[in-house]
Amino acid sequence: MSDYDLSPRAREEIREIWDFIARDNEDSADRWIMRLLGSFDLLARNPRIGHTRRDITDHELLFWPVENYLIVYRPIADGNIEIVAVTQGSRDIPTFLHKRS
Repeated sequence: MSDYDLSPRAREEIREIWDFIARDNEDSADRWIMRLLGSFDLLARNPRIGHTRRDITDHELLFWPVENYLIVYRPIADGNIEIVAVTQGSRDIPTFLHKRS
């Protein structure tokens, strides 16, 4: 069975998302994080359903939108995936990725 790993930065981003939403409503923050985790599970079971963006990166990254957010991930050994980033989809993604590499 496939699984996923979270990069340290992705873990931090998820905490930041929860903190931001929880300022208004902790239950909503919990529900949103559960939705993200559900998306991670979906991606782990179907690691190639994301789309590539050769126009913004040459790295072997795949992208999966979840409402206003974007999950950036990559296949790793044994059919698993690594969640590299979780960010607002409205960001300048090429600049965001460049700063992270």
